[in-house]
Amino acid sequence: MKIVFITPTSALRRFLGYRAAGKIYGHSNSITGPLILGGILKRAGHEVEVYEELNGAVNIESMLDDTDVFCFYTMTSTVMRAYERGDLVHRRSHARVLMGGFHVSDMPEEALAHADQVITGEGESVILDVVEGRITDRIVHGEVICDLDSMPFPDYSLLKTPCDCANVLTTRGCPYRCTFCTTSRMFAPYRQRSVDNVIQELRMYKKMGFRYMNFEDDNFTADKERAKEICRRMIQENLIFKETFFFGRTDMAQDEELLQLLHDAHLTRALIGIESLNQKALNRIHKGQNIQNIQDAAEACRKHGIRLIASIVLGIDDDYREDIRRSVEFAKSVDAYQLQCAILTPYPGTPVYQQYKEEGRIIVDDWEQYDMMNVTFQPRHMSPWQMQEEFYHAVEYFYDFKSAFRIGRIFGLEYGVRRFGLAVVSRLGAMGARICADHAPTTIYYKLKHYGNEHKCAGKYKEAWT
Repeated sequence: MKIVFITPTSALRRFLGYRAAGKIYGHSNSITGPLILGGILKRAGHEVEVYEELNGAVNIESMLDDTDVFCFYTMTSTVMRAYERGDLVHRRSHARVLMGGFHVSDMPEEALAHADQVITGEGESVILDVVEGRITDRIVHGEVICDLDSMPFPDYSLLKTPCDCANVLTTRGCPYRCTFCTTSRMFAPYRQRSVDNVIQELRMYKKMGFRYMNFEDDNFTADKERAKEICRRMIQENLIFKETFFFGRTDMAQDEELLQLLHDAHLTRALIGIESLNQKALNRIHKGQNIQNIQDAAEACRKHGIRLIASIVLGIDDDYREDIRRSVEFAKSVDAYQLQCAILTPYPGTPVYQQYKEEGRIIVDDWEQYDMMNVTFQPRHMSPWQMQEEFYHAVEYFYDFKSAFRIGRIFGLEYGVRRFGLAVVSRLGAMGARICADHAPTTIYYKLKHYGNEHKCAGKYKEAWT
């Protein structure tokens, strides 16, 4: 059989301007799940192709005549595109449609209106039986993989869209449980691969010629001794990439040896969840850190030449406008290389979603808007449009042109140019959204701005979407 895996993306991210901006932000990479599942099917004798729609156009119409099974990997912001593509397949071909991923794992019944079968959770143990027809249940529950070393490595030979950065998952899940996080719930419990197994995968990517690599673990430094050993092995075997990204946590600042090894192994681009400089807000989301931890982590990154991507969350119930702005100011003051400014998004399956649903505060039903750049709920201390404006204020303030020269002096010309490009892109994006808010009634921005005033109930906003 011929099986095609597609990771769809939203309309905004298919826009050429957005793709160009993505190249400024970082390097193209591919979600590993379809590459692992596709490899399992390939070794069973099937013809497999994998496409990442974020990185290139996917002409699904040209595949309809000779494809037997389409598999769509879904996240909440991309699921509407998956549904649209699944409906197209059903209308114009006899191929089967399978769906998996974060969103449909939490809302499988919704997905069944557009798919023949839905796989929830981890799909490695069931994908072959589903594709070959031995499992016919419409909702298939994937089993938790206890021995991660038994899983095959991602098969990049299947990928048909551009990719210049290899993704590596050395763990699944996270030992922490922030209230807005989906991955710590879908991939529970927290599990680790052996260091030997990780190093074997890195050797493969070196031979393939990858210059960039991402550790995509939710928290690469959760087990500090294990992280140190991976870095030591990378250094010893010269498994050093030009740049390696990882997700860290503020507590890594407490270990000087770890910080030096991260630097020496070129793990020099780290996203750390600052989230807020308001301790009440941190406690509310169960972050498990304090303000001093945040300050120590920022200083440690600066000292060891690790480019900090500061992640902050806008819209936590305990935060006011001044709290948000203080967090952005802090990120800028410590020479954070980039800012991941995320609007709190109530994803299905999280405690935040359940809370806001019970309180009637969810105001947007269009899943495509659940991308951490759009307000989808009634904030506690301001109107939805005021919160949306805070997002634009944050990125415009952080990515000013003057800071690009400072970042260039600290980290080098390449990074200064990237920062300058992000300053341009952030202003163009904010300007476009504001124009839509004033002149495009069908857009989310217009509806957020024109339906209701500060502190009004969510009902009037919800009516705008009906």
